[in-house]
Amino acid sequence: MKKNLKWPKHFYLIGSDQPIEHHKPGPHSMGSKAFNLLRMADLELKVPAALVIGTHYTKAPEECLEPLFSQGLPALERTAGMRLGDSKNPLILSVRSGAPVSMPGMMETLLNIGLTDSTLGGFLRQTGNPRLVWDSYRRLIATYGEVVAGISGQVFEEALVAITQGRDERSLDFNELRTLAKTYLSLYETHAQTPFPQDARTQVAGAIQAVFNSWQSDKACEYRNINAISETMGTAVTLQRMVFGNSGTHAGSGVGFTRNPSNGDKHLWIDFLLNAQGEDVVSGRRNAHGADAMASLIPDAWLQLQKYTHALEIEFSDMQDFEFTVEDGQLFMLQTRSGKRTAIAAAQIALDLLDEGVIDKRTAKERTSHLTQDHLIHQVLASEDDASAHATPIASAMSACSGIVSGEIAFDEARAKERNTAGVDVILIRQDAETNDIAALEFSVGLLTARGARTSHAAVVARQLGKVCLVGCQYLTINQAQRSLTIGGTSLCEGDMLTLDGNEGHIYAGRLSVVNQPDTALFERLEIIRNGVKHD
Repeated sequence: MKKNLKWPKHFYLIGSDQPIEHHKPGPHSMGSKAFNLLRMADLELKVPAALVIGTHYTKAPEECLEPLFSQGLPALERTAGMRLGDSKNPLILSVRSGAPVSMPGMMETLLNIGLTDSTLGGFLRQTGNPRLVWDSYRRLIATYGEVVAGISGQVFEEALVAITQGRDERSLDFNELRTLAKTYLSLYETHAQTPFPQDARTQVAGAIQAVFNSWQSDKACEYRNINAISETMGTAVTLQRMVFGNSGTHAGSGVGFTRNPSNGDKHLWIDFLLNAQGEDVVSGRRNAHGADAMASLIPDAWLQLQKYTHALEIEFSDMQDFEFTVEDGQLFMLQTRSGKRTAIAAAQIALDLLDEGVIDKRTAKERTSHLTQDHLIHQVLASEDDASAHATPIASAMSACSGIVSGEIAFDEARAKERNTAGVDVILIRQDAETNDIAALEFSVGLLTARGARTSHAAVVARQLGKVCLVGCQYLTINQAQRSLTIGGTSLCEGDMLTLDGNEGHIYAGRLSVVNQPDTALFERLEIIRNGVKHD
């Protein structure tokens, strides 16, 4: 960038070979997500080029647009080697939120910004992949319609269901996806009463405004209230060159933790979807696979991911929650942050990191100072002389948070709040693991969903709140109108009792007895570092 060109205040560029002078970056000015992107780039991990609009603009988002289009975006275009809206070599962007503190899934993200009727041909020339082109375009129309234009996501979901006819959407060919995209364009115009914007700059401006607006969304406000987060800090917005996990058989997207966030075990704990974009995993609307699928299907990227995540733990001195995309076999890191974890995992991870020399004793003590022996409890079904020990599960699902809870079935926030106020434990039943349910989760002891991944934002929040969480139960069918559900061959109504076993991933009809078993060995390890005993 020319030395005599003044760089706009509160803007930051990531990935440029020629660093641009600007305000000193930090999590409070550019958001923790973008600041951590910068740190990953400094570690020479593969991070797509990005432009960050600082938290300063939350109070007046419109003020960022002039410097964005006159200076910020041209700098990003030069760094990426592409131009927004160019019919031959278009720059396609993700537009992401990022507060100074982690707020998983509470604000909006838009992907594939910059795809228009006029840029589709250039995108096809870049990729040679017509299926990728039409899949990305239909995704943009639906997401932009829902987030920016305020159209119910159900409108687009119903069109998708109609064309898939029960098939996995990843099996749709480019002709079917082209038909779907055109259907979405028509639905958008009908419900928004205006055509889908075909100007890339209009899309960018709309996406930025929507992301800034999401700072004041109901779920974001509720999350800040629950976690005593100041409203004044605001959010940054990051414009990042898209990498495409939906580009074929050597591509995919995933979310993971460098250690098990439920029990602290030292192994990569990931959810991965082949030929998919990251929102498919974190949205809570799709089921996902684990590390074995990635290791077998894209082994080179899997080996690279293990190296990258080890480097992240060393750099950040903590267990990390990360997001990544594999595009045509190439691994790209999109996010990292300290991972939400249970109390037992907090103790286990801190002590193990101490043993490994990653953190010192003082840090380990600080991270575990709030933990008492009552926090370090394993819940198990009652002993063999109790009927609970002989109960038969009616189904299984993926466990996102350990523990065992029993409660009345509730299908929405109103019911959960009503029964919680009456002193009754409630298990929230939902089709998808979505962060819109954060208020309902507050009134519940557990969450069970028909769809969703262990690392979806809602599951992450449930774990942070200490709620037992089972997701992706393929045997679960919900009849919202009749306030009932069927799991396998068992039918239950709202108010009936259900037990979730997050240790084993089992679901039981009725209430089962639970025994608390203290983890004395773990507590003894904590006592050693607390009482000044030399740590070997």
